[in-house]
Amino acid sequence: MKVALANDHAGYPLKVLVAAHLKTIGHEVADLGSHTTDPVDYPTYCAACARQVVRGGADFGIVIGGSGQGEQMAANKVHGARAALCHDEYTARFARLHNNANVLALGARILAPELAFDVVDVFLTTSFEGGRHQARIDEMLAIEAEECGGSTT
Repeated sequence: MKVALANDHAGYPLKVLVAAHLKTIGHEVADLGSHTTDPVDYPTYCAACARQVVRGGADFGIVIGGSGQGEQMAANKVHGARAALCHDEYTARFARLHNNANVLALGARILAPELAFDVVDVFLTTSFEGGRHQARIDEMLAIEAEECGGSTT
């Protein structure tokens, strides 16, 4: 599986650990930056991560910041991205099961690395349940189409 990663300065240390964890369990990692703890604005990095997922260059994306909140918001500006801010295995599981999330947002100032690894693992190994939940995904896609004049690209 290929996983795209992006972060701001606060998320950099956790991103390095998550990348190593992903590689250890056999995943390919596309590190889209930032590559330092020097202050940066995260929207460009997070949008690049979400675009890579939506365009098929990665199976999933992970965006990491201090809280993960802004990173999730930036990723969700990309049409086709369904970024979920997850703080535990439960929220990660249901982000995938019910919402077919394709980008995981993590808060480096909230999660210890070990918990972050567990959240990542659950997110990447949980399949979308489909069924009644697909109608909601379709509704979200319709909203995206409406917002961009009929096209989701």
